[in-house]
Amino acid sequence: MDLTASIAPRSDQLNADDLISGPVTVTVQEVVAGSAEQPVDVRLVEFPGRAYRPSKSMRRVMVIAWGAEASAYTGRRLTLYRNPEITFGKDKVGGIEISHLSDIPKPLTVALTATRGRRKAFTVQPLPDAPKPDPLTIPEEVIAQTQRATAEGKTGEYLAWLAEQGAPEHIIEYVKNAKEAV
Repeated sequence: MDLTASIAPRSDQLNADDLISGPVTVTVQEVVAGSAEQPVDVRLVEFPGRAYRPSKSMRRVMVIAWGAEASAYTGRRLTLYRNPEITFGKDKVGGIEISHLSDIPKPLTVALTATRGRRKAFTVQPLPDAPKPDPLTIPEEVIAQTQRATAEGKTGEYLAWLAEQGAPEHIIEYVKNAKEAV
């Protein structure tokens, strides 16, 4: 039995703890403006309603690799992993970094700021083309969230939230059918 879904934190964003079980390759659904503190929300096909909020360093990598126009990112893929060495101030807190990007022809090395006045080389690898996914696939995250909502009697709230997030119709139907099966 895979315990990954049972340890996922409840949040509106992807967190480093979501990647404890290993890296994940995701597809960009869209990129939208975030908040002053987290200025970019990268919405992911595989995590409906939860955004990847890249650090400034990872945004720099994306801009160097894919260009400054975020609308061009839709449909592109990236592999995210948990780096336990990421610090916030003097504390090691862990964070999310990008290991692979689609739409780059060869490995890309970028000099990123490591600490004030010190730069460090960061390399991202090309991500091979993925097989065309079945557009009606239900992501693992949706399955786990549906099971949780059903168990807690909150399927109606989850459906409303999915609709608010603009979830595709096949996902809405999946959750409705799960609700009716109970």
